[in-house]
Amino acid sequence: MRKMMSDFPAGMFSLFINGRLRPAENNAYFESTDPSTGEVFAQVADGSVADMRQAISAARKAFEVGPWPRFSVRERGVYLSKIAGLIRENAKILADLECADTGKTIKHTTFIDVPTVADTFDYFGQATLSLEPESLSLSAPVQSNIEHEPVGVVGCLIPWNYPLIMFGWKVAPALMAGNAVILKPSQLASVSILKLAAIIERAGLPEGVLNIVATAQHQAGKELIESRAVDKISFTGGTTFGQDVMRMASANTKKLTLELGGKSPNIVFADCDFEAALGGTMSAIFMNQGQMCTAGSRLLLEEKIYDHFLNCLLEKTRKLKIGPAMSYETDFGPLISRGHRDQVLKFIGIGEKEGAHLAVGGKIPDIRGREKGFYLEPAIFTGVDNQMSIAQEEIFGPVLSVIKFSDSEEAVSIANDSRYGLAACVWTKDLDKANSVARRLRCGTVWVNTYGGFYNEAPFGGYKQSGFGRELGREGLLEYTQTKHICTDRTSGGQPLVSSWF
Repeated sequence: MRKMMSDFPAGMFSLFINGRLRPAENNAYFESTDPSTGEVFAQVADGSVADMRQAISAARKAFEVGPWPRFSVRERGVYLSKIAGLIRENAKILADLECADTGKTIKHTTFIDVPTVADTFDYFGQATLSLEPESLSLSAPVQSNIEHEPVGVVGCLIPWNYPLIMFGWKVAPALMAGNAVILKPSQLASVSILKLAAIIERAGLPEGVLNIVATAQHQAGKELIESRAVDKISFTGGTTFGQDVMRMASANTKKLTLELGGKSPNIVFADCDFEAALGGTMSAIFMNQGQMCTAGSRLLLEEKIYDHFLNCLLEKTRKLKIGPAMSYETDFGPLISRGHRDQVLKFIGIGEKEGAHLAVGGKIPDIRGREKGFYLEPAIFTGVDNQMSIAQEEIFGPVLSVIKFSDSEEAVSIANDSRYGLAACVWTKDLDKANSVARRLRCGTVWVNTYGGFYNEAPFGGYKQSGFGRELGREGLLEYTQTKHICTDRTSGGQPLVSSWF
């Protein structure tokens, strides 16, 4: 719902354009709802196409004539380290806002999200060697240098499930590489990002280097993607919209990084550490209420332990404490919105119609005093065939499909039988077997005897319809650069063959 600024009391969140916080040009705001209560808790400036154009113009000017791209990488790193410190100083308010805005539990935002974004800025602030010029040793009489230069103006579009972390993953390397950035957060989760903008303002970045435009207007996002003044788009979100981004960006052959959907297999062999695999399976599908692109939403269970493992999994799932995200006693919070919950419930209904057995959950729980919240019981399906919709489609919610397998060959075949290829887990004490399986899996990340280990030093990204390009690591930093080869003749006497060819 769009309202005018005059309709609200104090407490709105502003856009960040050209180095200052400001309302949207038309003073319009949209509402942010706390998923735990179903009640509006904040109003966010609703950026228009005009606001987006102003942000793009500011970023273009900052890149073309401002000091940022001309700073040394070490000078830029000082700013990133300062931002990391400011995030840590304001950790509690950022964790609380992320919790209220997304429904993610306060334990999650406090101990994972906020520390992660601070660490990401620290890491890239010190990643100077990756951007240093390189000299090649060639057999020809030339001096050959490789330079890594900023792309220019970068547009970043992030989803609602991990706004703070996604901010860090995209903005930190883009800035370190010398680019100017426009970030568009999701309409469903903009509050913590705009609060972070107000915090970052104190870091003193040059005007126009970082711009943040929240918007409920599709055309404003389209403007960012299609603008000829924007040199690169880095997008994280659903595969269908990622394909739209490719089409929109193709008009001026814009450089792209796309981190898209997933339907990750979680492969549990009979020779696993049983308790570790059981707990890891719970985390892989129920952390953040299953709203993760890497969610281990297909549990592949070896037939030798199928019944015992499944019974223990169902028992642990029934014991999860569902409740408001702000409570430290809560294991499992609400979904992001009523509309998203309805979509997940639709998939649960499809699973039952296709013949899978809903072994636990999948209903709307009765949370006293929180009847308006967007709660849903975690659901586990058994008797699932890998061709069923619930095994092929990204549900993006707490719905687990359990599939039985007999040996490694069958496990790999089932795991790879998906249009996605983002991540996978393998649980076994036989590391030779684990490595053999990992090498055959068609995905960008394989976790062995663990789940969800994201490290600033290690690249992350997908195969197939899970996208292309990488976040994090040296690869992720270089995604925000252009590579230039400078070749200087060193022929004795200064007369290379080419000068006398004609």
